[in-house]
Amino acid sequence: MGEAETPSFEMTWSSTTSSGYCSQEDSDSELEQYFTARTSLARRPRRDQDEPVEWETPDLSQAEIEQKIKEYNGQINSNLFMSLNKDGSYTGFIKVQLKLVRPVSVPSSKKPPSLQDARKGLGRGTAVRRRTSFYLPKDAVKHLHVLSRTRASEVIEALLRKFLVVDDPRKFALFERAERHGQVYFRKLSDDEHPLRLRLLAGPSEKTLSFILKENDSGEVNWNAFTMPELHNFLRILQREEEEHLRQILQKYSRCREKIQEALHACPLG
Repeated sequence: MGEAETPSFEMTWSSTTSSGYCSQEDSDSELEQYFTARTSLARRPRRDQDEPVEWETPDLSQAEIEQKIKEYNGQINSNLFMSLNKDGSYTGFIKVQLKLVRPVSVPSSKKPPSLQDARKGLGRGTAVRRRTSFYLPKDAVKHLHVLSRTRASEVIEALLRKFLVVDDPRKFALFERAERHGQVYFRKLSDDEHPLRLRLLAGPSEKTLSFILKENDSGEVNWNAFTMPELHNFLRILQREEEEHLRQILQKYSRCREKIQEALHACPLG
């Protein structure tokens, strides 16, 4: 993302729930506990019944965009206005709700990263050898000031950078949520979609459209999104699971063999 496209952030929390930290340094046993739990979560079936839906996103002329912005600003009850730029682009705010059920990885330190540290962007660009597993506050909400050409993938990267999260951005996805006729609908945004444009088309109503950051569970594991230690750890877990399955199979057939031999000995000769 170019310098002019870097989102500025005004952050608010929608929950007073304190975030949870647990020491998670790169030792084999701790990594196995962490990633085994994460893999188990990924295999759980979805409980919600929300349905996907495709939105219509018509192309707007410059005059239509200007009119849409006037209508949008006339409907909001805050100072989170949209503004038209001289180059034809426009800027405004989007609100993103974080609904992450798994811990994220941040650089290991004596204390959790503060919002002031996040604004300075500390820790993201350096190599990280020790990490801490960090649960973000439940239902945290961020207001992001973005451009109309800011892509969904850039929003995800900026969010992770602000909170010093060192996990691969491909592990996360930005979703849009809408309520229609008493039903809740979700759709995962593609990397190249522009959230602010969707916000303008939908209007300011959060029921009409809201944004949520969630884990990117597409049904298939993207192994390229994991680091080398994580991949080696998965191989160790698979090997142990394979050995355990083999032990159970051998034990099963051994018991069958013993029962057959007992039956043979019990049978009278002749």
